[in-house]
Amino acid sequence: MAGQLECRPMTQAHTIVADASPAGVAIPVNLAPRRVLVIGATGTIGRATVRALVQRGHEVVCFVRARAGVQGALAPDDSARLLAGATVRFGDVSDPASLSRDGFRGERFDALVSCLASRTGAPPDAWAIDHQAHVNVLAAARQAGVTHMVLLSAICVQKPLLGFQHAKLAFEKALIESGLNYSIVRPTAFFKSLSGQIERVRQGKPFLVFGDGTLTACKPISDGDLGAYLADCLSDTRRHRRVLPIGGPGDAITPRQQGERLFALLGQPARFKQVPVGLLDAIIAVLGLGGRLLPALAAKAELARIGRYYATESMLVLDPVTGRYDAAATPSTGTETLFDFYAGLVSGAIAPERGDHAVF
Repeated sequence: MAGQLECRPMTQAHTIVADASPAGVAIPVNLAPRRVLVIGATGTIGRATVRALVQRGHEVVCFVRARAGVQGALAPDDSARLLAGATVRFGDVSDPASLSRDGFRGERFDALVSCLASRTGAPPDAWAIDHQAHVNVLAAARQAGVTHMVLLSAICVQKPLLGFQHAKLAFEKALIESGLNYSIVRPTAFFKSLSGQIERVRQGKPFLVFGDGTLTACKPISDGDLGAYLADCLSDTRRHRRVLPIGGPGDAITPRQQGERLFALLGQPARFKQVPVGLLDAIIAVLGLGGRLLPALAAKAELARIGRYYATESMLVLDPVTGRYDAAATPSTGTETLFDFYAGLVSGAIAPERGDHAVF
């Protein structure tokens, strides 16, 4: 299906305030509005990025599926409503013909922003979306005159043990070698991926942690803060031709600290249930053996490997010399904290929307 819903933003010159450093020093950067194509726009981070781009005066065109969102829950009118201020076009991002015909339409664009990612992380899905679809989009973007691509990647690719990480890295390499200006943004954990246990804690159940709950740590970043950071990559030349790890404000936090804050917000005594990492290893081994005969079990084994990775690896900058994760070396941006988000969820001021990012 191809179509277009028009709602164009203002096009006067605009001043953007960009984060200059991990300390958040604000420096104004002047930038004339640009014509930007966005893919992956209907996810929560994509929507936040589109809002930030529109607020900064850019002319934004979003290329999305006719039935977008988790399990195709969003109809075209829903996408148009969620992406207010942007032009919305419909087609298939994995089809080069649709990209050309329904997305770029032979028109000129200045920049490409991708918030697109595979939903499951399973190798076939990852190589089809995280790599090949992006390769196709990059080729079409070059023909449309795009000179700068902003790519939402992931901090976990710095220690690649899984198929989706290798797929992401392969496209990062292709982008770097393309000759285009680029900004590759590798965020830490997202709020929605750390919010899966609120209901079980509310119901009086213990908070689940792997090991003692201090095996890992992260600097989670909100959709809004990440969207603003991605949008400002267009204007801040210090973010050009760079790979950019980024987290939210404040100190790194462990799963145990997350649980403790949830119990405090709910007025309950803290209760934890420790899950041994060895249990995940056993599950992976069993599914791996079964996967030799049944492809469905092989896919579940890969999902279990992904779960184990996040249970044992911190989402922080990895020191290549020591092999250790370094919270102090992980840059921060924005103002929203995970605990502010938890407070909003507990009070009902924020509605949960987790999509494919459930952990438990």
